[in-house]
Formats: sequence, structure tokens, C-alpha cells
Amino acid sequence: VRCGHSARDLLECPKFQIGYAFDDLICMPGHIDFGVHDVELLSRFTRSISLKTPIASSPMDTVTESAMAIAMALEGGIGIIHSKMSIERQAAEVRSVKRYEQGFISNPACISAKMTCGELIKLQEKCGFSGFPVTESGQMKSKLLGLVTKRDSDFFPSESTLIEDIMTKAADLITAKEGIALREANQILSNSKKGKLPIVNPAGEIVGLLARKDLIKNQDFPCASQDQNKNLLAAAAVSVLADDRKERVKALVEAGTDAIVFDNRQGDNEDQLEIIRWTKSEFPKMQVIGGNVVTRRQAKNLLDAGVDALRVGMGISSVSTAHKDRGCGRAQASAVYNVAKIARVYGVPVIADGGISSPGHIVKALCLGAEAVMCGSLLAGTEESPGEYFYADSGTRLKAYSGIASSGVRGAVQDKGSLHKYMPYLNQSVRHGMQDIGAKSVPDLI
Repeated sequence: VRCGHSARDLLECPKFQIGYAFDDLICMPGHIDFGVHDVELLSRFTRSISLKTPIASSPMDTVTESAMAIAMALEGGIGIIHSKMSIERQAAEVRSVKRYEQGFISNPACISAKMTCGELIKLQEKCGFSGFPVTESGQMKSKLLGLVTKRDSDFFPSESTLIEDIMTKAADLITAKEGIALREANQILSNSKKGKLPIVNPAGEIVGLLARKDLIKNQDFPCASQDQNKNLLAAAAVSVLADDRKERVKALVEAGTDAIVFDNRQGDNEDQLEIIRWTKSEFPKMQVIGGNVVTRRQAKNLLDAGVDALRVGMGISSVSTAHKDRGCGRAQASAVYNVAKIARVYGVPVIADGGISSPGHIVKALCLGAEAVMCGSLLAGTEESPGEYFYADSGTRLKAYSGIASSGVRGAVQDKGSLHKYMPYLNQSVRHGMQDIGAKSVPDLI
């Protein structure tokens, strides 16, 4: 007995010339003859990249840098490092992800010995953790002077007391040499019964940190997104309109990025088509993602140019102004369905980008033909997103959030804690949604 309407009934019937948003639709339940643990989230991100978690973090400067990309890859998704930085820095961010070893903190936050305890308290509140290496310059790759931990900072004479007066000095610390294997470093940490192990070079400069808490947290990520060399996957964005776009692509390829995501609000333009063709010609094995598009005609032009995946969405994110300022865009459910229909002919996956504000929206996007989703506001506010926390008048802990091309529109999102706690919630919610529908896998939804 049939109930409800199919996507084809609603989105292709000439009687209903309506644009549907995710909130306009709800999925009908199906028959359940399997457990939620049987639901498989494996899906394609591009032609040749598969993810065990069909979620990518958006290339926004308030969402994805290396810390987010590392956490996303560990959780089975992928992070797209934004391009609002120099070519050299973006390439370095990619290298940080590719060289990441579970357990090592490659860029720990450092402080100066002349910082006061009052300033330390404020920094601890902003960062959400309490331990910091103390260096001569207050930065990484500077001589290690000591280490301050929660035990040191719990008791001090006054807020004007300097860190150098309460820290554990370098001479009393157990450290490890640069280049040490993770297994050996872990053994030193275990034998010393310490919480942190600074990694230093021959000059005594700190180059990394091993934390017992992070080691325990990171030791087992069975769904981690990895390349053939067991390095974490990383993607990076390139602005289509930037004069240095070709130089940026070359630097990112050299840094080891697994996918180039071309960034443009309206993706069907000659600049993007040209850079896609050039990139596929110069680097045939590089996975190229084009967009954004919302119509079949737009999609066909990018597909013919050789993209390996399509971003779908225009004017529908929480901070986008395209539909208001330009009167141009498309309701996201209709856009995903129509673009996915033509992309499937080319064997190219679709990534729903925008309008994803809940796990239910992820389920709906997958049902409409997307094979992955790209999230901005949903992931902003986690510990791994760039920026510092601040407090609203109500006492709520927030982080700043802005769109890619939203004409400077900025907002704030509530603190969501660590991505390593938030992603399992998203994944389990998506699994439950798929189970209710009666689908064991993403292909079963389409």
C-alpha cells in the first residue's frame, strides 16, 4: 500500500512548479528489519574519495583550518581548509593535516613567562583547557622555559603573579626529542605518570606536545579518513576569482591535498570552467570539486569541464544574503534533487552545501540524491573551529561565525564542545533516521 509521494512526484510533476526547502519535506517511515548498528554511512565525496561519515566541514574562516580538518578526518569525514590566508599558510595547514600522527599536538598554544595569572585564567576560559608550554617568545618554535598546568594554576598568591613564578621550569620537566615515534613517546609519558610531554628540537625549542588526555581520546578512530599511505585526508579551497589561483593550486598539490574545492557563489562561469580544465590537465589525478550550482544547466557545464564532485546550494545558508541582495538562488531540496539527477548520469557525486542545520536535514539531503553534505554553522562553535570564545550578556559561551560570500555578514554560534563528542551524535542521529526510513546504506536512500 503506497503512502505519501515520491520525490519524482513532487519535484518533477508539471502541476507543482514549487521550490522545496528541506523543512518543506518529511520522509515517510519504512519497514525496519535491522538494528541501527547495521546502518552503513559509507558514501562518496568525489569520484575516487569515499568517506565513512558523509560530512565535510565548510571552507569558511570561522569553520575550517587544520585543527578542524584533523578532527573531521579522524571522525570519518573531511575538512576543507579555507583560502582566506596566504598561499604559504594554507599549504602549511594542509601539511599539518597530512603529517598528523594521532596523539601528537603539532601546534600547541604557548604562553610567555611574563603573562600574569589573571591573564592565564582568561586564556583558559577562552581556550577550554588549562595546560600551556611556556616559551621565550610566547610562541611555538621558541625555547621552552617551562610548563604550566591546572595543578600550577589552581593556587597562586594573586592575579598579578607572573607565570614564571608558578610554572614547572624546563630543567625539571621530562621532554622528548624531535622525531620520536609515537609509541616511544607514549611509553615515556606512561612511565613518568605525567599529563604532558613536550617535544623539543636540539636547540631546546618546543616543536610539539603529547598529552595523555588527547592520546587516550585519539588512540582509536576506526572510521578515520585516510589515503593509501595511512595519512589523514585533507581538502583545500581555492577562490575562482583570485589572481593567484593557479599558484595556489600548485602549492596545495605540492603540500599533499587530496581534493581542490573551487570556491564561487555562482559556479557556472568561465573563470571556474577555465581553472577546472587547467587543473585537470596539469594534475589529472587531483580530485576537483566545482560549484556552487543549483540547476541542471549549470551542473552540465561543470560536469563537461571534468569535475569530480559538485557543490549544490545558493542563497540558503544561515548567513547568506544572495537571495535577498541579488534575488537569485534556489530552494535547497529542489536544487539537490535536480542537480543529483544529472550528476548521476556522469557518475559524479553531489555535495549538499547550505541549509544543513540539523541531523534531519542531512538525512533529507541524502534521500534527495546527495552523497555527502557540507556543514558550516552546524560545526562552527566546536573547540576545533578557528577563533576564540566569548560570552554573551546572558552568560552563554559563543564563537563568531560568518559565511563565505555573505558580504561581511557575521553571526555567533553557541559552544558545542569538542567535535569528537559532537560528530558521534550527528552520525548516530543520521543512522536512526535512515533506520526509520528502512535504509541500511546511503545508496538505499537514493
